[in-house]
Amino acid sequence: MKALNKNTVFCIIAIGIFFASCDSSKKTTYTNSTVSKLEGTWELNYISGKTIAFDSLYPNKKPIITFDIANKLTSGSTGCNNFNGPIKLDDNRISFTDPMAMTRMMCSDIKGENVFLETLKKINNWSVKDNNTLNLLMDDVGMMRFTKK
Repeated sequence: MKALNKNTVFCIIAIGIFFASCDSSKKTTYTNSTVSKLEGTWELNYISGKTIAFDSLYPNKKPIITFDIANKLTSGSTGCNNFNGPIKLDDNRISFTDPMAMTRMMCSDIKGENVFLETLKKINNWSVKDNNTLNLLMDDVGMMRFTKK
């Protein structure tokens, strides 16, 4: 029997996660108008913690994140690779700690992607201001800011 390479194993795991997330018994419908404010696509315009200028982290393409609240899923782009996976929501509490599927394209500068993904893991709260600005927070500290697309 031929051994499986890393890419094949990754694809099998990603497909398994995708099908597991499609289980309709896990579907929650949110009627809370606060949570529904997350719905849609948002573009990153600020990320904290790095001394590297924002435009240097994302010289070609800014990260985006899309929320599918009804299915408790998120997807988007790190500025290079695409990702998707489950999110945990409870009013203004949010968690991105579950494993996400990601593409693995060759990127000329991976620093911005690493900063984005590491910061996303720290997020546990969120707020939306004027239905146009999404703030992702670690406790009460603003870590990431997005604009509605």
